[in-house]
Amino acid sequence: MALLDRAIVRVLPAVPRPVVRRLSRRYIAGPDLAQACRVVTTLNEQGKMATIDVLGEEITRREEATALLDEYEDVFETIEREGLDSNVSVKLTGLGLKLDHDFCRDNVATLVADAAGRNNFVRIDMEDSSTTGETLEIYRDLCGRGLDNVGVVLQAYMKRTLADIGALAELHPNVRVCKGIYVEPPSVAYQEFETVRINFVEAVEALFDAGAYVAVATHDDWVIGEVLTLIEERGLEPHEYEFQMLLGVRPELGDELVREGHRLRIYVPFGRQWYEYSLRRLQENPKIAGYIALDTLKRLRP
Repeated sequence: MALLDRAIVRVLPAVPRPVVRRLSRRYIAGPDLAQACRVVTTLNEQGKMATIDVLGEEITRREEATALLDEYEDVFETIEREGLDSNVSVKLTGLGLKLDHDFCRDNVATLVADAAGRNNFVRIDMEDSSTTGETLEIYRDLCGRGLDNVGVVLQAYMKRTLADIGALAELHPNVRVCKGIYVEPPSVAYQEFETVRINFVEAVEALFDAGAYVAVATHDDWVIGEVLTLIEERGLEPHEYEFQMLLGVRPELGDELVREGHRLRIYVPFGRQWYEYSLRRLQENPKIAGYIALDTLKRLRP
């Protein structure tokens, strides 16, 4: 299967954009905010929350970062006006992290302050390992300013994650835990599937022990089962944690979690860079490419 996944990824750049758009339609809301809002409205009607992500990262000019910041502020205004149950997720490289640390920190602080005024929340995404230290530093800085409507992401395949949880424990942080999709060397990231799964559950357990609010971002049945056991053992109420999933991925599993009374948030990306995002994400994680291909074939069957 791994060979098939990589083969699919190799031919992706040669696939016409309309075909890629059809393949990605279930996983990306579309190129504009109006389409994202329609998706979020439908999710809310299904009892699910959302987090909106404006596609755009690895920018090269300050003007691009400022423009993306303006887009996010428009997103918050629209969420408030439309009465949507959604927060936002941001990537720091899109707000200038690779250009200037202080410039990026100030951009994020502006966005978090705007969200606070609207009783909303900002999730700082985690990117590749070259950004981990600075991302956590900026998160700590924002918490130190008394901003409590901001959270961060930790990746289960990173060898440093349990140590990072220990360092953040005093903050009682708000953390999304995910497996991680970036291609990383064995020196910094676990490569074995089972090891990553086990580290995921240990990370969630450590965060619960630290009094953190944990967003469990996974489509893995085994991980979900283990986390549900932790929740039951601690007697946690639904408002003390949430599950998160990607738009269009295993919606039946998400429906089951909602029926069982758990909070579920769906990641809803949108933006003009949908094509670049699709290719990059599939190239970074060939398993996703294989999953999408098989899923699409199933849907095309009569």
